[in-house]
Amino acid sequence: MTGPGAPNAVRLARARLTRILEPGWEPGGRWLREFGPVETVRRIDEGAQEPGLPGVRAERWAGIVERARQAPPTERDLERAGRCGARFVCPGDTEWPGQLDDLGDARPLGLWVRGGPSLRMWALRSVAVVGARACTDYGVRMGASLGAGLAERGWVVVSGGAYGIDAAAHRGALGATGATVAVLACGIDRTYPRGHEQLIDRVAEQGLVVGELPPGDHPTPSRFIQRNRVIAALTRGTVVVEAAYRSGALGTARWAVRLGRHAMGVPGPATSSVSAGVHELLRKEGVLVTDAEEVVELVGEMGELAPERRGPVLPRDLLPPAAARVLAALPARGRRTAAEIGRDAGASDDETTGRLYELRSLGFVERHGDGWQLTRQAIQSVFPEGGVP
Repeated sequence: MTGPGAPNAVRLARARLTRILEPGWEPGGRWLREFGPVETVRRIDEGAQEPGLPGVRAERWAGIVERARQAPPTERDLERAGRCGARFVCPGDTEWPGQLDDLGDARPLGLWVRGGPSLRMWALRSVAVVGARACTDYGVRMGASLGAGLAERGWVVVSGGAYGIDAAAHRGALGATGATVAVLACGIDRTYPRGHEQLIDRVAEQGLVVGELPPGDHPTPSRFIQRNRVIAALTRGTVVVEAAYRSGALGTARWAVRLGRHAMGVPGPATSSVSAGVHELLRKEGVLVTDAEEVVELVGEMGELAPERRGPVLPRDLLPPAAARVLAALPARGRRTAAEIGRDAGASDDETTGRLYELRSLGFVERHGDGWQLTRQAIQSVFPEGGVP
């Protein structure tokens, strides 16, 4: 439920406008800011030749008036939404996510929300994971891993419900019994793509399905583009997994940058065309991430740090500095005297001899007469990049 919030007349006006104005159309946002939703609807319904609404050509105004005439009663849309377990949330409601206001005049008129949790509460700790529809197996694995890893850490995974990376991220979160939100570019009671009917239903049962368009409305290319701004605004940051140069997922990342959110990218092979857009994002304005911990380090609270990345600990890493210097002074082949070793290690004869016997007890060196040399086992530890030079 939305709880106390926008007056009913305002709510009805905003819900009606989702039938009349296209998502993200900024002149419509200016009308609402200057005149309010109720007055904006009144002027559209009057259909005057001179609309008294700035920023629109006569042809566009005629189209808006005609759409208003053909629109079904708003009460019917609300009833249809209720039958599929959805509600209408708009600015002024306690459930309205305040970060959407950062979009200014491109802010949604309202959102149709299907599912039980509070959208406002979930959006406070959410991350978008988006990417290519025609992705590789690597992309699917990374999308699912990020979705599961973020969900396990208490983060809400937001995506667009599309094929490819979107689906992988949703499924990863669902598989971890976590929270996920699908932002659609069609009516809340429709499934697009059709092959994702079960996935969208599962998201609605375990999480939230959200859209700007009223029940029954269909997707268009421009609506997919506008949908991306909502994904970026709802979340603290956007992660892009596989995207070609013209991918719509990059539009979500650009909106994130414009809104002051984090834009992140998962790198792919340098020769992969499906990762070329991600690499361009990383070159110019994105941050490279490889797992959920690195994402949380960026978008989380102070102190939520990813573990330090380092290679395996080798036995020589555990040596005291003085012993390590003596070990480094031994060649890969042949033997050296204690005096020669001490000269290169910067140590006295007595200290060098003591360190050599210490290294012998640890299995690093062996003595042959007056000479010292590395053991066979120690060579790989001292020269790990391929053995003997």
